[in-house]
Amino acid sequence: MKPEGQVRIPSGCAIAAVISRSGHPISGGLVPQAMKPMHDRSNGLGGGFAGYGIYRQYRDFYALHLFYDQRSTRKSCESLLKERFEIVQSEVIPTRKIPAITGEPIIWRYFVTPLRSILASMQLDEKEFVARTVMYINACVEGAYVFSSGKNMGAFKAVGFPEDVAEFYRLEEYEGYSWTAHGRYPTNTPGWWGGAHPFTLLDYSVVHNGEISSYDANRRFMEMFGYQCSLQTDTEVITYILDYLTRVQGLTLEEAASVIAAPFWNTIESKPDQEEREKQLCLRALFSSLLITGPFSIVLGFTGGLMALNDRLKLRSMVVGEKGDRVYIASEEAAIRAMEPEAENIWAPAGGEPVIIRVKDGGY
Repeated sequence: MKPEGQVRIPSGCAIAAVISRSGHPISGGLVPQAMKPMHDRSNGLGGGFAGYGIYRQYRDFYALHLFYDQRSTRKSCESLLKERFEIVQSEVIPTRKIPAITGEPIIWRYFVTPLRSILASMQLDEKEFVARTVMYINACVEGAYVFSSGKNMGAFKAVGFPEDVAEFYRLEEYEGYSWTAHGRYPTNTPGWWGGAHPFTLLDYSVVHNGEISSYDANRRFMEMFGYQCSLQTDTEVITYILDYLTRVQGLTLEEAASVIAAPFWNTIESKPDQEEREKQLCLRALFSSLLITGPFSIVLGFTGGLMALNDRLKLRSMVVGEKGDRVYIASEEAAIRAMEPEAENIWAPAGGEPVIIRVKDGGY
C-alpha cells in the first residue's frame, strides 16, 4: 500500500458552506463541523476556510492575508505595500499551536486602502489596482504569498486536515454571515500552505472538488488579460475566470455559470425562447476558451452571497439543504446534517445549473 500523500483519488476533496439569507452572524466554529464526517476525502495536505462579514471594524478596507517565509521577506514586502497603500492596521493573524499543524510560515494581515495618488497616476479603479498588486506579489516577490485580499472577508488555510486548520486559526472566535470550507486531496500539485483552498482574488473565493482537463486552454486565455497563474493549479484559474467574467466583463453570475458550465449545443438549440437561445449561443462563441471541462463541483463566495455549481454532467457530488434563514451546501448530506441535524429540503442541484443565494441588503 502506498503511504498517505502518494495515493491518487481524483474524486476526493470535500467542500462545504453555510450562509444566512438575512445576514445574521454565524460562528466560525460551525462550518468545521461539516468537515468531520468527510475526513476521509482529505489526506492532511490542505484545508481551509473563507468567512464573509468577519471584519466589521475594518469593513471599508482591503484585508490582505499574507504568508512569508522569513522576517526579511516581510520587511521588504511591507515596503512595497507602503508605496501603494495606506496601511491602517498591521498584525499577526492569531493562531494557536497544535501538534497537527507544523511548519507554519509567518502569517500576517494588513487592512489597507489604495493611495489615491497612485490610482490617479495609473488611471485604475481600486479593485483592478489591488488585483494587480496581489498578482505581482505572488509572481514576483519570492517568499511572499497573498492568500486573501477582499473587503470584510478573509481566507484561512494551511497544510493539514480542515478540522485542525480551523482550530489552528481559532475560527470559533470569528463571526460572519457566510462561510465556505475545503478539505484537499491534491491530485496534480503538491500540498503546501499557498496551495490549499480557498483560492481568492478580491472578495471572490473558490473551493473546488474535481480535476479540470481544460486547465491549459483556460490559463492561456486568462494570461492574455494580465492574470498570472503562478500556482499552476486549476482552482486558481477558476477563481480568475469568475473574476474576469463578472468584475471585468460585467456578466451576471448566472451568465458566468453558463460560460464555465455551458449547456451542450443541442440543449441550447432546443430552448423555446429565442432571446435566451441567442444569448447562450453568443456567450459560447465569445468565451469558448473559458468552458471548463472535466469533473468539478465548486462553491464561489462573494460579498453578499454564495454560488454552488456542478459540471454539466454532474461528475462530482454536491447537495444543498435549508433550515430557517440558513442555506447549507456540501459534498455529502452527512456534512449538512453535522451543521444542522434538522436540515430540510435536501436536494442535489442539476449539472450546470447554479444555485445562487444572496444575502438581504448585500451582507456588506
